[in-house]
Amino acid sequence: MKIGPTLAALILAAIAAAPIAAKAADAPTVSYRHAVVDNIDIFYREAGNPRAPTLLLLHGFPSSSAMFRDLMPLLADRFHVVAPDYPGMGASEAPAAEKFKPTFDNLATVMADFAVKLNLSNYILYMQDFGGPVGMRMAVRNPERVDGLIIQNSPVSLDGWDGKRLAAIQAGAVGPMTPEKRAAAAARVVQATSNLLHQFGAAHPEQLNPDSWAVDAYALNDPEKRRIMTDLQLDIPSSLALYPAWQDYLRSRQPRTLVVWGRNDPIFSPTGGDVIKALIPAAGVHYYNTGHFALEENGVDIAGEIRRYFP
Repeated sequence: MKIGPTLAALILAAIAAAPIAAKAADAPTVSYRHAVVDNIDIFYREAGNPRAPTLLLLHGFPSSSAMFRDLMPLLADRFHVVAPDYPGMGASEAPAAEKFKPTFDNLATVMADFAVKLNLSNYILYMQDFGGPVGMRMAVRNPERVDGLIIQNSPVSLDGWDGKRLAAIQAGAVGPMTPEKRAAAAARVVQATSNLLHQFGAAHPEQLNPDSWAVDAYALNDPEKRRIMTDLQLDIPSSLALYPAWQDYLRSRQPRTLVVWGRNDPIFSPTGGDVIKALIPAAGVHYYNTGHFALEENGVDIAGEIRRYFP
């Protein structure tokens, strides 16, 4: 029996689609959950076997756990992966001012209590941008809980910053808080910042998924979440003051550490990764030809490095 061109094309299409369908069917399931922590509703994503080593994924600004949406399925066969949204960011509650003071100290407390709530006794911390100030506080407070660090574009030294951005932060920290200082911080908590951080320095901007910065718009359009994110912008100097303590922690504890850094980040210099390597000589350090959100272009490679570095 002869097979016509139409039937042949259908057969070929079915053969080509079969591996994709099988792969999709076998892909780990990511669950979307909520937990009440310190009287705050925290949204989180979770995948993998809870008995496997836990990766606690701490997101950056102005993003959310959505930045890990593609990474989690790539790791869930080997790790228990958990990605919460901070209070006032992503899909978590934006608590009222009298209920929660937005500082990095308090974010770290909520995230540590979140880990306790989920019975996460030990974890590898994945820290990006804001995740660094949150995760490093957690690590210094309870080093016995930390089985390793993955650091993506989050410095532990002043020379890990773009000079102009650092100078602006340091200038804003001088003297009392003023309406002008708050207005300057609020001006950064906008969609244009999200677009810049996602797109600047990308190797292939035409391949970026615009859903990435569209998700940020959900929180940025909420006045209460913008208030909290503005407060956190104003609290950045508190983290700069802790850099010596974080460096002492890294130098003395020598945690197993992997650095994955987008070298074209408009805020954080690749020097930040070099500093971590100097503090932890055994650290794995990988630079990527991309920007602030390296997972958007290099997530598959980063997942492979995590699997190799944390067997």
